[in-house]
Amino acid sequence: MKRFRIATYNIHKAQGLDGRVRVERIARVLAEIDADIIALQEVVSEEGRSIEHHQASYLAEQFGYFCAIGETRKHRGAIYGNVTLSRWKFELVRPVDLTVPGREERGALRTDIRLDDRLLHIFNLHLGTAHAERKSQAVRLVDEEVLRAIDISGPRVVLGDFNEWTHGLVTQKLSAEFQGTRLINHVRRTRAYPAVLPLLNLDHIYLDQQLRIQKAFYHRKPLSRIASDHLPLVADVVFEQAAHLRPLDKSS
Repeated sequence: MKRFRIATYNIHKAQGLDGRVRVERIARVLAEIDADIIALQEVVSEEGRSIEHHQASYLAEQFGYFCAIGETRKHRGAIYGNVTLSRWKFELVRPVDLTVPGREERGALRTDIRLDDRLLHIFNLHLGTAHAERKSQAVRLVDEEVLRAIDISGPRVVLGDFNEWTHGLVTQKLSAEFQGTRLINHVRRTRAYPAVLPLLNLDHIYLDQQLRIQKAFYHRKPLSRIASDHLPLVADVVFEQAAHLRPLDKSS
């Protein structure tokens, strides 16, 4: 496996801009994207009711994905947080607490995925809405327990809802850590929130330089404009030595 598609998507508890909670609508958006690795935020998964109420399991089972859940808090008794879906098994699943005292619980979900003989470290995160909160989280991310952990041996991918639309400390820290390999530099139209009338750019992807972006785009389709308040951010990626291969034959 040399090429793969990644995506990040805040599904807003599957509540669309019409006010309706429809996880099957999110599933149809994911079918349109057809990504190999998907980082989801604001996922609600409740045991003991219909399969649709356990949003993580429902979305994984629709497409045969492996599923990893990073719980950040409870939402009306249900698991709430980040979910990573992958066509390949996880070699490691590790939630990371990014909560700042006095603020809403936040977290990142690290998953290690092996593509042939290559190990990828995926960090799916959802940062806070306050400037000071994100400053603290920026420092926490770039430390020896998270992005610089001793057991990291392959290229890293950091993606999710950063809640940062300015060139704040998170952007500065991660741009330096990844030497400017920021997906948003490859996207023609960067504003994607709220989905129906985009004004802000909240969702980002950073990659180590062993990876190269072939194509990147926000998935702007009629269904994705209403299924959540965020648009999915998608990228086709290759390992650097395979960058000469033809782009994936997947429509945007």
